[in-house]
Amino acid sequence: MGSVFDEKDFLACCGSTKFAKEMVAAGPFSTHQDAIHAARNIWFNKVDVNGWLEAFAAHPQIGQNPSRDHKSPTFAQWSKGEQSTALSTATELTLQELLEWNARYREKFGFVFLICASGRSTPEILAELKIRYQNRPIIEFEIAAQEQMKITELRLSKLFSDKADTAPAIKPLSTTNIATKAEEDRVNIIGAHLTAASGAAGAKPALIPNRTRPPITTHVLDTSRGCPANGIEVRLEMWKDNQARPQFGDTYIDGWILLGSSATDKDGRSGQLMNMVEALVPGIYRISFNTGKYNPDGFFPYVSFVFEIKESQKWDHFHVPLLLSPFSLSTYRGS
Repeated sequence: MGSVFDEKDFLACCGSTKFAKEMVAAGPFSTHQDAIHAARNIWFNKVDVNGWLEAFAAHPQIGQNPSRDHKSPTFAQWSKGEQSTALSTATELTLQELLEWNARYREKFGFVFLICASGRSTPEILAELKIRYQNRPIIEFEIAAQEQMKITELRLSKLFSDKADTAPAIKPLSTTNIATKAEEDRVNIIGAHLTAASGAAGAKPALIPNRTRPPITTHVLDTSRGCPANGIEVRLEMWKDNQARPQFGDTYIDGWILLGSSATDKDGRSGQLMNMVEALVPGIYRISFNTGKYNPDGFFPYVSFVFEIKESQKWDHFHVPLLLSPFSLSTYRGS
């Protein structure tokens, strides 16, 4: 029988009401890892922008204690504990500098600077804040969401550890291991981020999650409008010609095999572009966006990105987001 938690338990892990309700609906969870899988899927695929902002707003500024009237006393207690290293390594000078940079960050982005602070010193956090301050808002918003997920995973481990004290049959993953992962994972943009496979190349990791989404996903953000791009046609293809690799400057037509196509929704995310498989077939892939149809007056009639997945990466998740504006575009890798 799985562990049963209520909304207030999950609100202690993440300040989004939508997240807490969805977690209750998805439970009970037999293991801590089951809860982690569900949390990732809910946070990145079901909680909307307003839910993300609600979760961000639940956090105090780094260097400050949570409000005494916080809606979740447990949230406030955990938040204070996660900042203990930062507060113990702070000086009057660094605290003042942190306060000033927090204010600059909030003025630019509209929400509190969010970072998984557990085990991090004030100088380290301050350096990260200054680096992330240079980001464009739409990119920083995604980074903050990733940091929230790290905090949520860390707190879910605490939730299950507490439950284990009264229910010995539950065997959650080591809190220390989850905390270490959350602390060592640096900022990995869009929802999440190419983790190199450990051990022998191509070997299945000892703890591989069952996928909750296809291994290749994408979403499109329209930076000129400051919102997700809805209705862009997307195609995912794979190179099947084993005799030759596609080369720059060459024209290939017959070598590409269509894996799937879809269109982005109101959140800018595409539907399923390929089958739900645990292990990807290593090879060369191409993802294409019909940007000309989305914006007939724009500069790009269509956009394609070609990338190669190695044998050692077949267990990873690849997220290929597109940042689109009338006269420029960019992409980056994430998982």
